[in-house]
Amino acid sequence: MPRIATAIDYEGLDEVALARLAKAGDPHAFGAVMTRYNQRLFRMARSLVRDDDEAEDVLQEAYVRAFSAISRFREEASLLTWLTRIVINEARGRLRRRRPTVGLEMIDIQGHSAVMLFPRPAPASPEADAARAQARQLMEAAIDELPEPFRLVFTLRELEECTVEDTAERLGLLPETVKTRLFRARKLLRKALEEKLMSSLAEAFPFLGARCQRVTEAVLARLASRQA
Repeated sequence: MPRIATAIDYEGLDEVALARLAKAGDPHAFGAVMTRYNQRLFRMARSLVRDDDEAEDVLQEAYVRAFSAISRFREEASLLTWLTRIVINEARGRLRRRRPTVGLEMIDIQGHSAVMLFPRPAPASPEADAARAQARQLMEAAIDELPEPFRLVFTLRELEECTVEDTAERLGLLPETVKTRLFRARKLLRKALEEKLMSSLAEAFPFLGARCQRVTEAVLARLASRQA
């Protein structure tokens, strides 16, 4: 009797199994790996090149390089660690060639760290959307200004919520170095955010636009009714 092909549950496979299928040239395994790690690896690329479009290009090129060299993956480190290093090398290569020519809703400035929280559900309105966008842009700009070593550690520890040990493995650092760089990254972020926020205080609570017009019209209407 002919053998019946069994569908593979790629999403349910661990990364070792996926890597072995990828080594065998299975394109579906490649796809599952990318789906699983796209967000994490994009953040690493973005933390280095500081541009969304270029980070996407970095990620694509890194994937091509990785899957072309998948036979050299020895499973001594995790597949994610191996891919992370390829992404970092690709991004740094682009930065070297370029040289001749950090959603984020709330910021805890008073604490010992600059903590990024993802947006919580809020009533839908143009004002709420604008406020979220401004908060995210403020945090991303501050992260972009961090020196590269601190930016990488901060991205893994705070955005990806990686452990100290996992961060150290993925970046090839000692755990103590990770802790030191995270401490310094938080300190630099806190200082940068304080400066940015203080410089914006003079523009806080603007009484302009529709709100201003609405209140003005309401007061004038009440005054007119009294004089009638």
